[in-house]
Amino acid sequence: MKSYYVLIFFFLLGFVFSSCDQKEVKTERIELDGAIIDSLISDYDMEIGPGAALLITENGNIIYSKDYGLANLEESIPITSATNFRLASLTKQFTAMCIMILNSRGQLDYELTLTDIFPDFPEYGSNITVKHLLHHTSGLIDYFTLIADTVSQQLKDQDVLNLMMTQTTTYFPPGTEYRYSNSGYALLAMVVEKVSGRGFADFLEENIFSPLGMSNSIAYENGISTVENRAYGYSLIDNEYTRDDQSLTSAVLGDGGIYSSLDDMFKWDQSINTNQLVPFTILNEAFISGTLANGEETGYGFGWLLDSYLYRHRAYHTGSTRGFRNVYMRFPDEKMSILILTNRNSGSPKEIANQIMEYIFTSNST
Repeated sequence: MKSYYVLIFFFLLGFVFSSCDQKEVKTERIELDGAIIDSLISDYDMEIGPGAALLITENGNIIYSKDYGLANLEESIPITSATNFRLASLTKQFTAMCIMILNSRGQLDYELTLTDIFPDFPEYGSNITVKHLLHHTSGLIDYFTLIADTVSQQLKDQDVLNLMMTQTTTYFPPGTEYRYSNSGYALLAMVVEKVSGRGFADFLEENIFSPLGMSNSIAYENGISTVENRAYGYSLIDNEYTRDDQSLTSAVLGDGGIYSSLDDMFKWDQSINTNQLVPFTILNEAFISGTLANGEETGYGFGWLLDSYLYRHRAYHTGSTRGFRNVYMRFPDEKMSILILTNRNSGSPKEIANQIMEYIFTSNST
C-alpha cells in the first residue's frame, strides 16, 4: 500500500513539473485588429491607384500581411506579396552585408582606406576607411551635387567613383561628423567589386539572394537584368497618377538599386536572427552605433539607423527615390518587424509604421 502512495506522489510531482515546463515555453501571440491597421494605411487602399504592401512579423511568424492598390496602373495589375518594389535606401543594409561577408572571409578589413583599395584614388582618400563609409562619417561630397546639367545618361556606381576621384577634399575631416552619404554606399559597392572580383549584382545574387532563397530579388541593371512582378513608381501630376520611377541616379546600385518583395524580404528579416550569412560576432556590429572622434555616437550602424521608439530599441531604415517610399523597422527585444513598400512619389510610410506599432504595443500592453 505504501508503494502505491509513493507512485501516486511521483506521478503528481511529474505532472506539476510538466505543467511548469509548459508554462515556460508558452508564448502569448500579439492580438491584432485588421480593420484598425487597414484604417491607418487607408490612403494607399485605392482601386485604380498606386498602393502599398504591408508585412508585420513576430517571433519568426507573419502575423499580418496585406496588399493595397496597383503595381501597374496601365495594365491594372494589383500589388501582391510577390510584387517587387525598388527598395531605395533599404538597399544599404544589403550593401553593408556584402562588406561584412568579405570581412568574415578575411578578404577585407574595415580599417582599409580608399587609397589602399583604389591606388589611383586622390590623396584625401587616405584618411577615409571602409568603416567611415559604412557609418556615414566619411565626409564624401554628395554625388547628386556633382552631376553636370548636360548629363542625360543614368549614372552607375563606377560613375560615382569617377566623380569622387575628381574631388580633392571632403565636407569635414573623416570621422569627425555624421552626414548621410549616398556617395559612400555607391563606393562600397565598388569596394565589393574590387575585392571580390565579381560584379556587385552578381555578388548579391551569389552570396545573399540565392543562399536565402530570395529568388525574385535583384539589383536591377537596365538592359542586363529584368525585374519580375515589377511595381512601377508613380507621381501625382495634375490630379492624375503618371508613371515616374526613373531618374539620372536610379541605376546606381550600392545606395538604392535593389528590387524586392514582401515574400523575399520576410526571408531577409528572418536571416538577420541567424548566422547563415556571417557569424554573429560580425552580424552584431551592424547594430552598434558608429562613434565620432569626440566619442559621440552617430545612431547609425552598418546600413541601419538605431534609436528607440515607445521606449523600445529599434533598428530601421527608410527608402525614398523617384516613385517609391518605403520603411523597414525591427524591434529586436520584442522580436517584431514591420515593412511597408509603396510605389508612389509621396506619403510617409515611416509615420504609418509608427502609428501601427503604437497601436500594437498599446493594445497588447499588460
